[in-house]
Amino acid sequence: MTSPTRTALTALAGVAATGVAGVAYAGLVERNWFALREATVPVLPPGSEPVRVLQVSDLHLMPNQRRKIEWVRGLASLAPDFVVNSGDNLAHLHAVPPLLRAMEPLMDFPGAFVLGSNDRFGPVPKNPARYLTRNYARPPKDDRIDLPVDELVDGLSAGGWADLDNVRTTVEIGPHRVELVGVDDPHIERDRYAVVSGPAADDVALTMGLVHAPYQRVLDAMTADGAGLILAGHTHGGQLAVPFYGALVTNCDLDTRRAKGLSRWWPGAGGNVPTQPEQTAYLHVSAGLGTSPYAPVRFACRPEATLLTLVSR
Repeated sequence: MTSPTRTALTALAGVAATGVAGVAYAGLVERNWFALREATVPVLPPGSEPVRVLQVSDLHLMPNQRRKIEWVRGLASLAPDFVVNSGDNLAHLHAVPPLLRAMEPLMDFPGAFVLGSNDRFGPVPKNPARYLTRNYARPPKDDRIDLPVDELVDGLSAGGWADLDNVRTTVEIGPHRVELVGVDDPHIERDRYAVVSGPAADDVALTMGLVHAPYQRVLDAMTADGAGLILAGHTHGGQLAVPFYGALVTNCDLDTRRAKGLSRWWPGAGGNVPTQPEQTAYLHVSAGLGTSPYAPVRFACRPEATLLTLVSR
């Protein structure tokens, strides 16, 4: 074998080994390496007492994922003032009982939830390359599996959490009255913001929006109405990210710079044109805690829950 051929084969073997190692890490290590993120958000009136909001999202739970269940249960030790569940809890027909077990200690605290597409429709095998397309998470119309969403809603509601799917209401978070406005999942076009639209209440400390998939039409409408903080999930933070660059996709029309974490949003921000810059909100997108069972990998994007400390402006 000539020296150039040997060199080429050695290089090819090295690339293949690196690829195998990367897939093994993404599938066996990082997707189970749960992280608690923390962020401070200045959205309360001056002089307000801080409150803490715990956001959990996108568990995509399978009944045998005991480690994830116990990790989520352990979040109750944080003693948050409020818990937000931003959807996509299920990945199996029999996942509701273990999901409610995971949430049980958290339901000792007041909370609210919205649904995602994967609370209604189960995962099905897909071409992995579709992950890089915007429509990846849309359930196929012909072979989708209906999940027991009513059982999920009943269980979370029985725990005292408010169902915010196309609902506006007011709750107590610590010493503050907070207005909540939420919509059902825009990714499957179940959002009906027109039903709950209206100016933010002027007798509350904060108007907070909740949505599973952060589509611009919903973010724009909530912000224009005066929401100061919007919480979302769905993106998995890109799920497969490039180190030092970030997410490649968001699986919605949100830009990849906002695929996870805290950012600012204003009507028209998707085009980077601050048409009404005085109307701005903080947007927090959770990278979530799970993956589809048919795409069980994460790379440079650890699964997470987030503890948000809301402080005075």
